[in-house]
Amino acid sequence: MSDLFEEVEEQLRSDRYRTLARKGAPWVLAAAAAALLAALAVWGWQAYNLQVTDKASEQYSAAVTAQAQGDQARAAQLWGEVAKSPSKAYKSLALMQLGAAKLADGKPEDTKAAVALFDQAASAAPADLIGDAARLKSAFAILDTAPFAEVEGRLSPLMKDGHPYRVQAREALAFAKLMKGDAAGARKDFVVVSLLPDAPESARQRAKAAMDLIDTGSANAVPAAVKAAQNLPPPMLVGPGGIPIGLAPQGQPQAPGPQ
Repeated sequence: MSDLFEEVEEQLRSDRYRTLARKGAPWVLAAAAAALLAALAVWGWQAYNLQVTDKASEQYSAAVTAQAQGDQARAAQLWGEVAKSPSKAYKSLALMQLGAAKLADGKPEDTKAAVALFDQAASAAPADLIGDAARLKSAFAILDTAPFAEVEGRLSPLMKDGHPYRVQAREALAFAKLMKGDAAGARKDFVVVSLLPDAPESARQRAKAAMDLIDTGSANAVPAAVKAAQNLPPPMLVGPGGIPIGLAPQGQPQAPGPQ
């Protein structure tokens, strides 16, 4: 008799499991379908980003080549196209190139246009490594023409710890102070630059030279150094094909950095 009860109980359990399975199956299938759609969406987005980056990389490289060959018009055209790219990094780099071309013209209205392009590049940049370079370029562009307060307002955020061009920003602020007649304030900043452990040797040498000029009363010669320093920060490291290091599309080898 006990075997009979066990058999009946087992049958009832099986019926309950089948019922639960039938009720739960639609939910399980829906969850699986949702997971599949999410995976496909992620894959599609990654594929789109890779395609966008590849195109921007090719155009940027072609622009670098055109500039090297002296075809400035072609380079500007290509950089203009990259500046419209969804790739934020290459868009920012292209806007900086267009801004530099404007500065090369040397006209006041071109300087204003260059600063606008640098500001756009800073806004488009996906990281401080690129964005702060654009902000620093905009500050250097107006270093000898804009009020000191405006220059200081652009440079002060760049000098905070963790920012990639804080040494160059402090150097630029020192030049700005010197140009407004604050030799004592400028010298203090140059001292800081000369002592910073992460300062490039070229920046240390400029700081020491500027301090010597201040100490000997020849600080009026510094504006020429300011003009030369407008090319800071150092150019973005570019590997073979004109691709900035760290921005090579997936599947392409990264260019080696300096040893």
